[in-house]
Amino acid sequence: MKKNRHDKIIEIINANEVETQDQLATLLKNAGYDVTQATVSRDIRQMKLTKQVTPEGKQKYVYTTADPEAMHDKYVHVLRAGFVSADVAGNLLVIRTVSGMAMALATAVDALEMPEVVGCIAGDDTIFVAIKTIEEATTVLKNFKAMIDRG
Repeated sequence: MKKNRHDKIIEIINANEVETQDQLATLLKNAGYDVTQATVSRDIRQMKLTKQVTPEGKQKYVYTTADPEAMHDKYVHVLRAGFVSADVAGNLLVIRTVSGMAMALATAVDALEMPEVVGCIAGDDTIFVAIKTIEEATTVLKNFKAMIDRG
């Protein structure tokens, strides 16, 4: 069932400019899939969907099977496009993003598979990145800023 749903997600995002998880969930429901927002969020992470800027300046989900190095560059590009600021609060890295970009950046952070990162929670313009230790949080912040500054 999950494979069929993932195939349908690829079909949907290739045929539509899907900007949000809610929009994707609605299109899946219209196609006969009984999904929750949590299921769609999990699918997006498992499929490593990213957001791409359209010619109109909007964002849409895209699926790619590019090689890992190309994907790393794409994730760093997403970070650069949406990053506003970041600071450490204990073992949390708090990242501020352009409005509406937090989920895309959280997906990019997860996809970069930094061993210190436990996971991310994204809102509209803020991401909480859980880091294993307080010491590693500072290191992750430095590495994160270095990735963004290399552009």
